[in-house]
Amino acid sequence: MNRRSAPNPAEFSDAVDASMPIAERLFSELEEKTADGVGVTRGSYGEGEQIAHDLLEEAATSLDLEIDKDPAGNLYMTLPGENREAPAWFVGSHLDSVYHGGNYDGAAGVIAGVTAQAALQRLGVTPQRDITVMGIRAEECSTWFVGHHGGHLGSRAVLGLLWPGEMESAIHVHTGRTLAQCMDEAGFDSSYFRESSRPYLGPDNVKGYFELHIEQGPVLHCKGFPVGIVTGIRGCLRARSARTTGFYTHSGAVPQEMRQDAVLGTAELVLDLERQCDSARANGRDMVFTAGKFFTDSDHHSIVKVPGSVDFAFDIRSQDRAVLEEMQDYVTRRAAEIGERRGIEIGLNEMSLVTPAVMDEGFCAHMRQGAELLDISYMDIPSGAGHDAADFHDVGIPAAMIFIRNDHGSHNPDEAMELEDFALGTRLLAWTLVMLDE
Repeated sequence: MNRRSAPNPAEFSDAVDASMPIAERLFSELEEKTADGVGVTRGSYGEGEQIAHDLLEEAATSLDLEIDKDPAGNLYMTLPGENREAPAWFVGSHLDSVYHGGNYDGAAGVIAGVTAQAALQRLGVTPQRDITVMGIRAEECSTWFVGHHGGHLGSRAVLGLLWPGEMESAIHVHTGRTLAQCMDEAGFDSSYFRESSRPYLGPDNVKGYFELHIEQGPVLHCKGFPVGIVTGIRGCLRARSARTTGFYTHSGAVPQEMRQDAVLGTAELVLDLERQCDSARANGRDMVFTAGKFFTDSDHHSIVKVPGSVDFAFDIRSQDRAVLEEMQDYVTRRAAEIGERRGIEIGLNEMSLVTPAVMDEGFCAHMRQGAELLDISYMDIPSGAGHDAADFHDVGIPAAMIFIRNDHGSHNPDEAMELEDFALGTRLLAWTLVMLDE
């Protein structure tokens, strides 16, 4: 760095506080420009996501950061370091959202990264290696893409984690276009991921990955901590496009035992999954279960018909890979048993299993030390939700996360992160990025 000594904790805090107007402006403009009348909507590879990328790029350009983009459309904003050849520190999160979502989920991490870069400039710090903030595409793609895919399409694409054929099997819910078509129509280059044998990002060019994110549950709020240091991220087992097929018939004339009722068969499976979840938790194992979609065909359903089809989806999460693998076997077996007994077909299609990720303990220990020096009240906390950090972990890049207290959860318009808490997390982020190399 081009200072004779590293900044002290008070200097880090003052520099972040002086840079907070950048964050406040970005949050305000993002909300204003992507508002949908209920919350915000920034669809993966859609208009709202692009607005967010443009806003962050403009802010980074005003700070004289280096700008780059990859073939998937991820945005890179780099504060150059002394050794340009060394693998960089990466700070990232996503800039898309769910339908009618909140303004902070994802965006807070990218804005924190840019705010931290501005604070380091204010301190006159040239880091020992590049610090790159990454605005990631399509993390919320489970809202925007159906078909067979593994989620987190923006990060997994550039980390070399896409499955064979996934560029074609991930289908946009509105347009029916494949992921490859969405990338190309947005001005990027899907052919890179079919033709290149080398991932765009890996341990050779990324030293470590850090992600600041609002907590999506109530733990920090209820326990009174503004900041959490994340210990690990739950994996998940998902059926995104399951369908039960029975037989439509008259709701009064056909005896109960002669029916092939798609709703009752699907309901039985879903309730069995809930019982398995309850049993796992009673035995001290980590598991949560959600049936996030459950609907009949509006062109055919009626109060006077036995339902002949149901579309549904489920999401099982755990910090224990063995739990996910056991549940994959269980749901496959139970779907077949229920289908045979009821004369229906429960098609789970292709389930996706994402393994849990443990955050780097060295990074976590360093951040705990930083929190103590910066006088930031924190607690260790696991993440129940998935994040791009898990994908970096999966390719051997050490990863860590900072959670910010947030009332009312996420994936809704009522996210309630306080900017004072955000500033604390950004101080810890800036301190970590510099002091890890000291």
